Amino acid sequence: MSQPENDSRTHRARPERPGPRGTRSRRSGRDLARTSKNTDGGTHAAADRTPDLHVHAHGHGPAPRSSRRVRVILASFLIPALLLTVVGMVLLWPHGAPERGTIDTTADTAGKLYGVVTGESEGNLVPVTLDGTGEQVQVMFPPDYLALGVDVGSTLKILHIPQAAASGSEYVFMDYTRDLPIGLLAAAYLVVVIAVAGWRGLASIAGLLISFGVVVFFTLPALLVGTNPIGVALVTASVVMFIVLYLAHGFTARTSAAMLGTMIGLVITAALAGWAVDAANIFGLSDEYALALPAYAPDVDIRGIAVCGIVLAGLGVLNDVTITQASSVWELRAASPTMNRRELFVRGMRIGRDHIASTVYTIAFAYLGAALPMLLMVSLIDMSLGETLTSGEIAHEVVRTLVGSIGLVLAIPITTAIAALAVGSHASLGPLPGTTPAGEGPDDAGPHDDWSSDGPVGRSALDGRAGEKVLESRRVSAVPADDPSPSPATRAALRAARTNGDG
Repeated sequence: MSQPENDSRTHRARPERPGPRGTRSRRSGRDLARTSKNTDGGTHAAADRTPDLHVHAHGHGPAPRSSRRVRVILASFLIPALLLTVVGMVLLWPHGAPERGTIDTTADTAGKLYGVVTGESEGNLVPVTLDGTGEQVQVMFPPDYLALGVDVGSTLKILHIPQAAASGSEYVFMDYTRDLPIGLLAAAYLVVVIAVAGWRGLASIAGLLISFGVVVFFTLPALLVGTNPIGVALVTASVVMFIVLYLAHGFTARTSAAMLGTMIGLVITAALAGWAVDAANIFGLSDEYALALPAYAPDVDIRGIAVCGIVLAGLGVLNDVTITQASSVWELRAASPTMNRRELFVRGMRIGRDHIASTVYTIAFAYLGAALPMLLMVSLIDMSLGETLTSGEIAHEVVRTLVGSIGLVLAIPITTAIAALAVGSHASLGPLPGTTPAGEGPDDAGPHDDWSSDGPVGRSALDGRAGEKVLESRRVSAVPADDPSPSPATRAALRAARTNGDG
């Protein structure tokens, strides 16, 4: 019997030539070693264990391919959902919405100018040099901005209002210009996303831009004319998810499983949001913009906007958890092809539980960062914690956080179950290492059908009874007993197997 060559870097198992037809090796396949090939081209020894031990090798082969039947079933759910989305958008498309520019930010006699701060403030006046003309003027600043300081070199938007000269200056501060820093941040964002994620990152950015277009041209005008807010929210979310998921992740069964889980999560969130807003008496009148909006758009439904906001607020996080869960199940299948679907779901949910914890924190702290000034004011009010959390704007945000969290938490087991049912079986990865195509027995195998460096290695894990049967049907050289990579128990088993086999 040939022994494996012992190299200082690797232990490579050399396959034996097949014996005469009808003969079996005396060496048990359970106690034999195998050599797997790394993705970088190198090899390393991976010892099979005895029946009371288990092998957990992580393969890096092709992604499992779902069966045609599974793809048809997924399509039977998603295609009608897509058609309903398109029909809903057509039926809810806004007509006669207030045009952009309805609210004029400048007086009829005012002109917008730009200038650069050139000196320190004197009272409420700040010296500014106007762009284009180079004229030096004094600009009136609000006390709040002056208290925070005005830096020399800052670029300002200025209103020229001759009637304001009686108040000190006809030039009035409007805002800072932020084009350059925001443009630099946007460019850095594009570079980082594309550099790290490649074409997939570019596709996700394209999907984000298209989603903004959907919101600007459909969602906002539809809400302004009083269209059903839950319908607008569901149509918007559905359109955005179809675009973002398939554009960024491709037209695969994995993406479809995530999409189906996302749709179910959206329906749950919308139904819960409609009930919570009504039961908790959330009217959406918690800020100055909501109070002023009906004066310019009389048909707007403020309470409906609150419902729509709750649904759309959790859309990004919901997309995140569903695609992550679907991808986790696919990777688990690729790593352990013989794992049954129940085990796939159980292990996928282990990942999902960790994701649930981090996602709940994400939603809560996202609100904390956005509402920090208001929370600071609330902390100074003489009210109990319970009264604080159930009053005014705080109650609105609490309801939004709780509803969004419930929807995404429920979406995790739903998506994991769909993915576990949809992912391809181990047959979709091709024949297991050490097996032969149908019609060819072990005795017909060629010299490269085993675990040699030229064989089909490194694809998947052999685990449990299926792995034992495969190994029993092959004749493979054992890893040397002094190989440091196996555990002591495995080395002892291999030593015993060599003794029995050679005796």
